[in-house]
Amino acid sequence: MTLTVRVISPDKTVWDAEADEVVLPSTTGQLGILSGHAPLLTALDIGVMRVRANKNANWQAIALLGGFAEIDADEVTVLVNGAERGDKIKIDEARTALTEAQTRLNQVKPEDRQAQIQATKAFKRARARFQAAGGSV
Repeated sequence: MTLTVRVISPDKTVWDAEADEVVLPSTTGQLGILSGHAPLLTALDIGVMRVRANKNANWQAIALLGGFAEIDADEVTVLVNGAERGDKIKIDEARTALTEAQTRLNQVKPEDRQAQIQATKAFKRARARFQAAGGSV
């Protein structure tokens, strides 16, 4: 049995295909999904979703920018604020963005809570894009 997997952002459908396995970046940690999984609704963190079409296929990475996932009757529906397939991300640009985000995060004063939150979110987005493109952090 396979899963029907859909990743939908406000402006496009990023993924719509069958898969054997899915790993989601939930807010409580990595969540593996196989066919026959119990119904579930979970919040997603900024991170990398991994999809494997079959046991002989390579994992496909998708950078997610937070949202929700619903699993029911071998269907995985992922509704996110933004998403980008790893094979569409240029790794050099993603590496540069990650370095810049890390620098900004390190320069934020601890007492500036709003700037700290924004810099952390930008860093997590940059890290997810870099990892989805194949980079290792």
